[in-house]
Amino acid sequence: MEKMKKVKTAIIGCGMISNIYIKNLKNLFSIIDVVALCDRNRQAAQEKAAAYGIDQVMTMEEIERSEDIELVVNLTNPVAHYEVIKRMLLAGKHVYTEKIMTADLGQGQELMALAEEKKLLLGVAPDTVLGAGIQTARRVIDTGFIGKVTSCVASISRNQSLNSETYRFLRGEGGALPYDVGIYYIGAIIAMLGPVKQVCAFGMPAPEHEAEMLFTGEAGDKWRIPGNNLLCGVLCMEDDVLCCLHMNGNSVMEKDTNFRIYGTDGVLELGDPNMFDGQVKLMKPETGECIVPHTHGYDGKNYLPEETPFDGYGHRGVGAAEMAYAIRQNRKNRCSKEYGYHCMEVLFGLDQSAQIRENYSIKSRCHIEPLKPGYFSTQFLRNGRGDAERSLYD
Repeated sequence: MEKMKKVKTAIIGCGMISNIYIKNLKNLFSIIDVVALCDRNRQAAQEKAAAYGIDQVMTMEEIERSEDIELVVNLTNPVAHYEVIKRMLLAGKHVYTEKIMTADLGQGQELMALAEEKKLLLGVAPDTVLGAGIQTARRVIDTGFIGKVTSCVASISRNQSLNSETYRFLRGEGGALPYDVGIYYIGAIIAMLGPVKQVCAFGMPAPEHEAEMLFTGEAGDKWRIPGNNLLCGVLCMEDDVLCCLHMNGNSVMEKDTNFRIYGTDGVLELGDPNMFDGQVKLMKPETGECIVPHTHGYDGKNYLPEETPFDGYGHRGVGAAEMAYAIRQNRKNRCSKEYGYHCMEVLFGLDQSAQIRENYSIKSRCHIEPLKPGYFSTQFLRNGRGDAERSLYD
């Protein structure tokens, strides 16, 4: 690993989530060399570059022309994803993008085909599926501790309209709860239980919302988040496991989650798949409940000294780092374009089913290999940095 050539990387998009990405990619992963930042607001990129010690601020055109930059991490708003990904692929760059790849299946297919044609890797978040919580649950399932999986229940509820007062981008396309957060639940289900073959759903829009917090806008401001903000559906997996999915952005709660996987010999209760450190609880008929110790690293807790916005999201960027190793090893990355597209098609299929009141058959498929167990983020009673990065190296 130490002798492996670092992958020179540029980050496009310097909004709030970029803090944790820049910090992690610069400090936690020896395979990544962050050499440039880019944002349409050049001042924002310059401020982040100064804060994190990045040498260059570049335009997209300069990144495209660079012969040194191999990987681009795209952290732009979802509406810009298609343009940014396409331009970087055409320029011969591997691309890792925040969720979702695009909001249009046709564009997603086009980007996948372009990556294949150019022999480039295209990676898609969420990479929380590579975190300690989901990887530990996958390990428990794969070793047969709960027998044959029969069903799954996953639920997320929160007041998305109130949330959209603070995060104004949620008022646009892709701001409804299923697209903003539901993709983490879909991604986790797929990472643990395999691909989905059919879905059905019912949905409801968000109510019209009037500003409640005066510092976020003028009193009397009204808007409605587009799309289904409440979606209840069933996923039928490839091996006929049935998963109930409940995503309610019309709730009054700040946040309420529930995630369980049922098997013939036991039940698993998981934490929030939007995070890396989800607790895994194993329930068996004769022995009651027990907490399963994490079998993998990337538990979401950063041990770098300075606190950074979104530190609670811990190890964002692990998907990009795993992809950098895939580039050097000439193999497929785990958070692959097939994974990203399959998650997107499942979400699109749920929306379509709710609209046409019929089942929707999923055409795409994907497979995610688990990470190697036994490597952790810390050692020496959590006072030293661990060897988790070795789990990314095949």
